[in-house]
Amino acid sequence: MSDIAQKIDELPSLRETVEIHGLMAKKALGQNFLLDRNITDKIINTSLIKQNKPDFSGEYVFEVGPGPGGLTRSVLRHNPKKLTVIEMDERCIEIMQEIREKVGEDKLEIINGDALKQDFSHFEGCPKNIVSNLPYNISVPLLIGWLKRIENFDSLTLMFQKEVADRICAPTKCKDYGRISILSQLLCKIERLFDINPNCFVPAPKIWSTVVLFRPLHANISNELLEKVEKLTTQAFSQRRKMIRQSLKSVKGLEEKCSAIGLNLTMRAEEITPEQYLELAKLL
Repeated sequence: MSDIAQKIDELPSLRETVEIHGLMAKKALGQNFLLDRNITDKIINTSLIKQNKPDFSGEYVFEVGPGPGGLTRSVLRHNPKKLTVIEMDERCIEIMQEIREKVGEDKLEIINGDALKQDFSHFEGCPKNIVSNLPYNISVPLLIGWLKRIENFDSLTLMFQKEVADRICAPTKCKDYGRISILSQLLCKIERLFDINPNCFVPAPKIWSTVVLFRPLHANISNELLEKVEKLTTQAFSQRRKMIRQSLKSVKGLEEKCSAIGLNLTMRAEEITPEQYLELAKLL
């Protein structure tokens, strides 16, 4: 066992930590705490195995919404060069400070702020990884922001509501397929790692959760082109049951552009692959 892992194991249990700090989850912050070490360790272990990594040695890790620190402890046990946590809840900041006292300031950096306003891609050092049990209420905006800077990261290991994960991983011709499916699949290799029972959380949410691993495809899609894809998919899926001759009628020269890439105007939004949306966007 590493020195850091030993120091982490000297901390009070997560349940004791929650009791000591009177830490009741706040609905307004989208909080549901994961206190089972077996699950938090499984998240990190499974992600690392999929990436063929023994641990996070020499790598930077960022965690959004660490809460009482279950996932934080599991990350630190896997020896990152540095872990940076971003937390809005002052009560959880106190817990992070206790962990930092154990492992040292060089291992754990604490940012008290809004994750939506943080640009991790600007931090020096590579590779960089994001690991998070995402707050339910901002999970999609956070993901979209990271996808637009995905070339700056080695991996994202993220927990979502299962229904959001279903949308991210959805294939074409499926009711869950939509804008977030297309953006995610154009930019990343996506692997659904496993589902988590609501009873593993405190308080237990009404829905299951799913852990998803994102790794950049290095597709070299410019931000300008990505914006065109977003515009196209917004138009197409705002009228998803209509043929694209109707939903995309505002696209100048639609028939010629679709013909050039083999798209039929009678197709509907959910029948068009991410790659076809990209090819159409290139013609705009």
